[in-house]
Amino acid sequence: MSTTTLDLAPAAGRSSQGVRRSAMEVATSLALALIGAAAIWDSSRLGAGWGAEGPQSGYFPFWIGLILAGTSLANLVPVLRARGAAAEAMFVTWPQLRLVMSVLIPTVFYVAAIPLSGIYLASAALVAYFMMRLGEFTWRSALPAAVATALVAFVTFEVWFLVGLPKGPIEELLGF
Repeated sequence: MSTTTLDLAPAAGRSSQGVRRSAMEVATSLALALIGAAAIWDSSRLGAGWGAEGPQSGYFPFWIGLILAGTSLANLVPVLRARGAAAEAMFVTWPQLRLVMSVLIPTVFYVAAIPLSGIYLASAALVAYFMMRLGEFTWRSALPAAVATALVAFVTFEVWFLVGLPKGPIEELLGF
């Protein structure tokens, strides 16, 4: 195994490139405002008023949606007014985002693979992939560790805790 140091800080005198914090704050505020607006719209469809028996089914979701949309839009004001260093602050640099995506994308594939292959086979594949790709282990080291991870998870959940986890066709064929 080799030790690789990731230098994620920009070099002296070089401006850092990436996603600005203000852009992420605007995107987050607008996304939450849209969720609040959807809650308001659907609550109005259900009835957001006060009926003869008390509050209608959309009453409380309407107010929660209104609060969410209002506070989200209120958070936009200081972001849009910011100038100087506050507006230029970096949320994530491209190398940092690449590192996050190198974990996120395989994890998304892992979750998608669970219904097809079962959790144990998918977990073994994920551990082996991470060890070889990010840890720079050889397949001779990664494969036994991946199998051991799946076996420990199986014994822990299926045998000791008696909790059945999702199984795929291969695991069912093997009788697990």
